[in-house]
Amino acid sequence: MLGLKLPTDPRWVNIVEKNIQEILTDHAFCEIKASSTAISLMVSFPEYTELVKEMTSLVKEEIHHFKMVHDRIIERGWVLGRDRKDEYVNKLMKFFPKGGNRTTQLVHRLLYAALIEARSCERFRLLSQELKDRDLADFYKNLMISEANHYTMFLKFARTYGDRKEVDEKWNRLLEFEAEIMKDLGKKETVHG
Repeated sequence: MLGLKLPTDPRWVNIVEKNIQEILTDHAFCEIKASSTAISLMVSFPEYTELVKEMTSLVKEEIHHFKMVHDRIIERGWVLGRDRKDEYVNKLMKFFPKGGNRTTQLVHRLLYAALIEARSCERFRLLSQELKDRDLADFYKNLMISEANHYTMFLKFARTYGDRKEVDEKWNRLLEFEAEIMKDLGKKETVHG
């Protein structure tokens, strides 16, 4: 369903289980960044009324997810660590050339967002199935459903605002590029790394 060309190696969960605090901190910041992306889309493209309405709801949802992750950190007696660079996102964002008209810029941002959500969904599914900590496994199962909805929403908007055939071609090329990136990742206790 997600269309990812390279699935995460299930052994990634073993890395995560050795440092749950690290994955929770990284995940918390991913939720903040997702909220920030939604706000940025509203600020940059206010004339797209349906997009603005959906992004308003998304901001609320992502901040709620942040709170849920942060609550789990606190429950375990930890504090939220510092943010770090997301190597996956930094590499991914180099795929499309900078510039272009506003519609092209919007479509590219929507495709990036869709792919990041798709990979998060795939990772959360793996955590829900493989984590020995059943509380966290159930937590990630519930979040997986939200991420799938976000992925489809961003892709739907890209296809609505751009030329469908062109958007689908770009999406497939981006998926191929992402698979190449993923060959070097999956060795850290981060959501995308």
